[in-house]
Amino acid sequence: QVQLVESGGGLVQAGGSLRLSCAASGRTFSSYAMGWFRQAPGKEREFVAAISWSGGSTYYADSVKGRFTISRDNAKNTVYLQMNSLKPEDTAVYYCAADLSIATMLSRGSWGQGTQVTVSS
Repeated sequence: QVQLVESGGGLVQAGGSLRLSCAASGRTFSSYAMGWFRQAPGKEREFVAAISWSGGSTYYADSVKGRFTISRDNAKNTVYLQMNSLKPEDTAVYYCAADLSIATMLSRGSWGQGTQVTVSS
């Protein structure tokens, strides 16, 4: 198990940028694939982006492709989500997740407490 703490959320105007960070505890961080998910009020949690343990492979939801970038620093046990050109529909609580496999992250992963992102129009 790995413990995750997100930070960096906030209120931003449409078109603005935010960078989320997720700090992980544990010596095996570099073994885990990492991901970002989000959940808006009244909606199910949805996939945003994921990155392999090495950082060599990244995956994005179509809705954020070209605007968001996921990255990781294994020396700092941290994964990032750079969010540019934000839209009001990006408003949600953003969660960091970790699992040995991206495929099972949503169902079996470890989760952070979430950080609120609000984009005003």
